[in-house]
Amino acid sequence: MGKGLIKKKRYELQFRSTECRNCGHILDVNDRFCSNCGQANSTKKLVLRDFMDEFLSNFLNYDSKLLLTLYTMLVRPGTITRNYINGKRVSYTNPFRFLLSLAFLYFLMVTYDSQLSDLDDLRLEDKIERTGPLSFSFETDTEENDSIARAEKIKTAKAQIDSLENLKKIKIPGIQNIDTLQTIIQDGMDAQVRKDSFMLANPKGFLAQLQNDGASLGERAEFFFTYLQKDSIKTFEDAKKKYGAIETWRNKLAFNGSKSTLKAIAQPGTYLNNTIAKLPLVIFFFLPVFTVFIFLVYIRKSYTYTDHLIFSFHNQSLLFILLVLSWIIDALFKTATAWIAFAVFSVYLFQAMRKFYGQGIFKTIIKYLFLNSVFLFLALICVVMLFTGSVFTY
Repeated sequence: MGKGLIKKKRYELQFRSTECRNCGHILDVNDRFCSNCGQANSTKKLVLRDFMDEFLSNFLNYDSKLLLTLYTMLVRPGTITRNYINGKRVSYTNPFRFLLSLAFLYFLMVTYDSQLSDLDDLRLEDKIERTGPLSFSFETDTEENDSIARAEKIKTAKAQIDSLENLKKIKIPGIQNIDTLQTIIQDGMDAQVRKDSFMLANPKGFLAQLQNDGASLGERAEFFFTYLQKDSIKTFEDAKKKYGAIETWRNKLAFNGSKSTLKAIAQPGTYLNNTIAKLPLVIFFFLPVFTVFIFLVYIRKSYTYTDHLIFSFHNQSLLFILLVLSWIIDALFKTATAWIAFAVFSVYLFQAMRKFYGQGIFKTIIKYLFLNSVFLFLALICVVMLFTGSVFTY
């Protein structure tokens, strides 16, 4: 395609060589390209027009692949995967590269248009009053908020009184009466107060005790979280010099996690945008795992794991195409059409499964429901892991 636009002077016989200028492979004068490395068989000096000609040629070639890929994917569900695994590959774009491009395009559009960055302007950290280690209370600025707060306090107090009255009627093994329970609660509160006081009065001794006792990550994170806020330490080296932190993986993980958490709290919008931007890469770890379940469900079919993976990549690409179209429509007409994109994809996926795997409606429905349930479950796990991991790496 586009041959009429490309000048032929560079490939005329007068510029042909019998040896490749790149790899030295022996050539025939009729060879336009080296069969060993693919370089053009031409000795002509390059001019600016040659670069433009090659650019147009490559662009038009890619454009024709892209159009055929989009057409087959949209109009004939499952056909593009069957053609691709049967050897018809040059006509279509690479499924792995195509999906990665679409994923990056979609999430770039989403994060660019997102208003999540506005959350940074709220400056939640200025609205938070520290009342103790890892203990926060939100201040109110208006009379209306004060009255709401007072009403909530009265409601909470009444609920606590009712709870105490109900507790008196309940027999708890090992606890004779409500006074015993109150004593246990008070002892627990006193222990927490003593712990907090020790942490604030002697942070170096407190951390030393945590390290000697083999404290959990949560306890270490509580310490670092507190002193990253209260003190001027910025790096783990500061914590080593000032508080005697030992360079262990637990301490480093707790410190970095606490620091990232504080940063995420201070800039929630930026944190969410950065996390969402990682989703395209997560997909490339998620889909291969999900494909294992497709392979098991269709284990009697004569398809390899890679065939199933290509099927997954093609379908996921279609979903991103629909979401990109939905985003464009929403941006132009100020509507919300994402649900239509998911509805169309649901129908498309069912048809793709039927045509590619060649099974009846009943079997396809059962496998469709099972695989979608697995997909949602795995996706939920991936999202939780992504956001949790982002807190420690932000």
